[in-house]
Amino acid sequence: MTNGLKPAVVLSSHTMGLGVIRALGSSGIPVVVCYYEKKDMGYVSKYVVDKILTPHPEEDEKAYLKLLVQCAERYPGSILIPADDPTLFSVARNKDILSKYFVPAFADESIIRRVIDKKFTYALAEEIGVPCPRTIVPASLDHLEEYSRTVEFPCLVKPCQSHKYFELFRKKMELVQNFDQMAEAYRKATDAGIEVMVQEFIPGDDSQGVNYNSYFWDGEPLVEFTAEKIRLSPPAFGVPRVVISKKLPEIIEPGRKILKALGYHGYSCTEFKRDARDGIYKFMEVNGRHNRSALLAVSCGVNFPLIEYRHLMEGHIPMQTAYDEGVYWIDEFRDIIDSAKYCRTEKYSLAQYLRPYYNRRIFAVADIHDLRPAIKRTGDIVKMGFQKIGFIK
Repeated sequence: MTNGLKPAVVLSSHTMGLGVIRALGSSGIPVVVCYYEKKDMGYVSKYVVDKILTPHPEEDEKAYLKLLVQCAERYPGSILIPADDPTLFSVARNKDILSKYFVPAFADESIIRRVIDKKFTYALAEEIGVPCPRTIVPASLDHLEEYSRTVEFPCLVKPCQSHKYFELFRKKMELVQNFDQMAEAYRKATDAGIEVMVQEFIPGDDSQGVNYNSYFWDGEPLVEFTAEKIRLSPPAFGVPRVVISKKLPEIIEPGRKILKALGYHGYSCTEFKRDARDGIYKFMEVNGRHNRSALLAVSCGVNFPLIEYRHLMEGHIPMQTAYDEGVYWIDEFRDIIDSAKYCRTEKYSLAQYLRPYYNRRIFAVADIHDLRPAIKRTGDIVKMGFQKIGFIK
């Protein structure tokens, strides 16, 4: 079943997880999936040799770890790859224990904590001179009111730990136009037990967001890949739904600088946004796990999950290779739905909407060689639509 190779145990199997599964499975690496959301589609991929339904890693971490240890007993010495923030945070917190059973493909807890809790990375960026938006963490409503006298509206109210905020409110942040809106967004988050930041808004359309993907080891970047966002879901403050591979030398040095300062090792995706006011790319965040558009780099010739596997499991030292530019990654389900939903506000031409589909591209889910995830995703979306209109419970 494993072709003599140690499996990769992938934690979670939605868009990010599916990308990792296909990147490894198509290269002959057996993949075991531990997933906690039944609406995930990656665990039905043909590349999955075994799948295990687990508790939510943050809601019942003890039971989650117990199942991971049981998985290790079946697949000893496997590489452990978290593919979303809840699994990353959980396994990083317990890296000492899990390292007895797995080869961990994630950074140490001290680093991951600073990556996931974004107030630390913004403070670090400011300290080392990497351009970033002005950010404060209000200690109280009075502190917030004091800050509002100096801030330029609109501005952002953002969670320090974005995945927890998104799980509750299904959005990444709030754009606020005045103090009343700022105070309401602050109260809503803090009442839910979520710490927030207030941050300067960096103007610029969706295509101003970019990714610096890299594999770091011993303080040096061994492999790098850059890409530019085209459309977000929802527009302006959502997750990428269309991305294009593109060489962006302007973000290489600040990307390296922030990761070196963190002492980071392994794969990460560091995000920047070009400020429309001065043309400078401003630091947004570091993602300490594989990103949503992981298959874009794979399609362009840089298979980060395989690089990670071969380095950690086989001792193969990664080397930079050339990669293709102008290749699109499309989250086709989000893009089709959101293009119809926001076509009037986005103001793209029909040609702009269709261009990614007419050029070289890779889809997030649909794959003629691995059909079941797309079939499941379609069924889940139809079911959610019927539930929304009350047709089914």
